[in-house]
Amino acid sequence: MSFDVEHNYPGKLFTVEGIDGSGKSTQIALLYQWLKNEGYGVFFSSWNSSPLVKSTTRRGKLKQILTPTTFSLVHATDFADRIEREIIPPLKAGAVVLADRYIYTAFARDNARGINKEWVRKLYSFAVRPDVTFYFKVPLDVAIERITSTRAEIKFYEAGMDLGLSPDIVESFKLFQGKILDEYEKMIPEFGLTVVDATLPINAQQKKVREIILKNIKDVKKFPKPIDYYNQFIGARQ
Repeated sequence: MSFDVEHNYPGKLFTVEGIDGSGKSTQIALLYQWLKNEGYGVFFSSWNSSPLVKSTTRRGKLKQILTPTTFSLVHATDFADRIEREIIPPLKAGAVVLADRYIYTAFARDNARGINKEWVRKLYSFAVRPDVTFYFKVPLDVAIERITSTRAEIKFYEAGMDLGLSPDIVESFKLFQGKILDEYEKMIPEFGLTVVDATLPINAQQKKVREIILKNIKDVKKFPKPIDYYNQFIGARQ
């Protein structure tokens, strides 16, 4: 499958993964701002954000009519649209692309919903392999505490309520996220995910991530900052 092969584009693709409450989104936001400040061309893509299917997904979730297979196919469509418009073009241009969730999210969630493992992997076989995928590993109880203490409510599909794991949404959330966590653990050796201890302080996690990123962007060119253009213009007139 193509995602087992490194891409040959001049840019770099870095992705973050983890169960809900792992803090991965905070880390990638910090990484995005840091890379921009360092002068790199940075593009960001997040899971389930394609305008092509976003409204369809929202309606399906609202009416609670998405089956596990339909859910899988909708997210695959979202990913296909984003990789064509938001991921491949910047990579070809030599930029850095950051993705908040990648194909591993589909592998973990779809498998947790009972979808055939090989079928899901073939479904995403068009994906390019990231240069580094950071897996923010966090104990289930810590993730649950983070979510329940900051959220007014837990969403139906987020809790896996469509699977009938428990009539209680909080308990269903715990059971479903536990299944997803198990799937992630299996993928660490399978795909060589880079594990980050998500219980460490935010700054400590970010330091580790940046150290790894720096080793992988040595050949990536920085984009001139606006002040550079100004100085070049002034210098040319003197």
